Amino acid sequence: MLAEKQYFAHESVFIDEPCEIGKGTKIWHFSHIMSNCKIGENCNLGQNVVISPKVILGNNVKVQNNVSIYTGVICEDDVFLGPSMVFTNVMNPRSAVNRKSEFKQTLVGKGASIGANATIVCGNNIGKYAMVGAGAVIVNEVFPYALVVGNPARQIGWVSELGHKLEFDEDGIGQCPKADQKYQLLNGKIQILN
Repeated sequence: MLAEKQYFAHESVFIDEPCEIGKGTKIWHFSHIMSNCKIGENCNLGQNVVISPKVILGNNVKVQNNVSIYTGVICEDDVFLGPSMVFTNVMNPRSAVNRKSEFKQTLVGKGASIGANATIVCGNNIGKYAMVGAGAVIVNEVFPYALVVGNPARQIGWVSELGHKLEFDEDGIGQCPKADQKYQLLNGKIQILN
């Protein structure tokens, strides 16, 4: 149920009920929020954004202009979705074939960022705090803290929770250059040490 006066929606926005929109969320020009979706607190949805039925957005999710988030997508807290990035939800779409029962889920983990014009092929999860470069095409799972770029996307490094590239010493220890936070790279996975 819509919470009265707890969020802002521009007068050009369409909101289909029922849906949940959290306190402090802002929805800008020409956007469409469809029924049965859940949008957390303090989100910011830019202009021309479409949120399809049953989509879930956590708290503090930033959705830039011209993004459509289709049924099957879940974004955890603090996710950033860059301008005109694209989600899909069917592997082999055809106009004449109804495949709504075949929608694949895509989970975008806490704190992850997806750059402008990137494409996420459905069913490929994005790990927490991962960074997907602008224009990347995701065709495989992206590990937590991974930095991926290109088409098809490939991993070129690791990033901190603040989004800075990590450099590791001979013991596999790296530190965020902007925070007093250390990470260990062990067996292809990142662990936070402090």
